Amino acid sequence: MNFIIHGSLGRMGQNLIASVERLGHTVAACVDIRYTDPQTQNPNYPCFASIADVTDRADCIIDFSNHVTTMPLLAYAVEHRIPVMLATTGQTPEELDAVYAAAKQIPLFRAANMSLGIATLVSLVKTAVCMFPDADVEIVEKHHNQKLDVPSGTALALADAVSAVREQAQFVVGRHENGLRSKNEVGIHSLRLGGVVGEHEVIITTGNETLSLKHEAHSRAVFADGGVQAAMFVAAQTAPGLYTMEDLIAACR
Repeated sequence: MNFIIHGSLGRMGQNLIASVERLGHTVAACVDIRYTDPQTQNPNYPCFASIADVTDRADCIIDFSNHVTTMPLLAYAVEHRIPVMLATTGQTPEELDAVYAAAKQIPLFRAANMSLGIATLVSLVKTAVCMFPDADVEIVEKHHNQKLDVPSGTALALADAVSAVREQAQFVVGRHENGLRSKNEVGIHSLRLGGVVGEHEVIITTGNETLSLKHEAHSRAVFADGGVQAAMFVAAQTAPGLYTMEDLIAACR
């Protein structure tokens, strides 16, 4: 398959290019706002600072960029009828509305984390929280010190997993002042340390026992490979819609 890599100069973008090549696919174009500097150009592929300038046809756009580019990216994809694999997190409510609107016109895959291990963790969290309805739940995530969004998109996905089985859950990001923990509180804690690729842990404790569910990514290649797999999946869809990691896992069963 032939892919447009959106956000190609970032850490994940570089891993994506390597993954696409390793898995036997091709890069139609690279897009990154930093291509305004001639020294950043990739001699192997057409490079553009804006998705609007891309004229090459592709089977899918793979996006690991910044949420501020979400709306122009989706406008381009809808206009050219190209499926999108959207892995960028931190969208504003307006940008999320654009995601849902685009999914009514093109196949669109959206996931906060492209790791199949994280998808498994989400499933386990739902089961564990359901099994211990009165337990305290805390979510801890660690990433490298250059990550922009807090909490991580994956931490928010884990929070969604908790709220799916505990509707009364109230999420608190960090703890900034003194006070007792409320009954329905679920804490989310973000640590930014050196070059940590990504660690997510959900701690569930009843007072009598503690269950710790943890996933650790050792290399960004795991996200790149998962991104390519998701892009292949969404490119093969014939109907518009918002596809998720659950759909990808179901297709693998």
